[in-house]
Amino acid sequence: MKHLDLPVSREAIAELHVGDLVTISGVVTTARDAAHKYLVENAVEGDTPESERETIERLRPILRDGIIYHCGPVVQREDDGTWRVVAAGPTTSIREEPYQGPIIEHFGVRGVIGKGGMGEKTRQACERAGAVYLHAVGGAASYLASHIVEVIDVLKAEEFGLPEAFWIVRFDRFPAVVTIDAHGQSLHRDVESVSAERFREIADRIRDGQ
Repeated sequence: MKHLDLPVSREAIAELHVGDLVTISGVVTTARDAAHKYLVENAVEGDTPESERETIERLRPILRDGIIYHCGPVVQREDDGTWRVVAAGPTTSIREEPYQGPIIEHFGVRGVIGKGGMGEKTRQACERAGAVYLHAVGGAASYLASHIVEVIDVLKAEEFGLPEAFWIVRFDRFPAVVTIDAHGQSLHRDVESVSAERFREIADRIRDGQ
């Protein structure tokens, strides 16, 4: 088991390899579809509009050498007005494939957490930029929420809705496994390749009447 304290250096990320179990502590932001589209349109593709500058500048130091969590948390408002995360399962990551690579490279993101894996564009961006994709366990939303010890801020909640907002939270030894590393390796690509080969073998046997 390896541990990452955020912000994390490119050198520390380079020590990770596919299959490594990790725990993560530090400040992270969640981001789903609306948030990824927002980052691309308001930062990656050109100058940030004046109306969005405050939000983008709030996010930059969190994203730099940081981690994005593909998650729409279930939250509860406490009596003192603060928020508490009560469930925080990962969202299917492939939906962010059109955006993820450019965001990683533009903001200097070192890791992305989600479920289900990501595609070739993200794998290539991780290799170029020195980043990793980390798989969180689906179906363990309450357990994962127990590793989110503080809600620091929420951005764009009124505009995007609570699940799609940027939730800036503090992780304490949040567990995940590396499935795309900074060396060009992807467990998802390997599984797909092996599965395709196995499918061809079965199809050939059926065709040959075996």
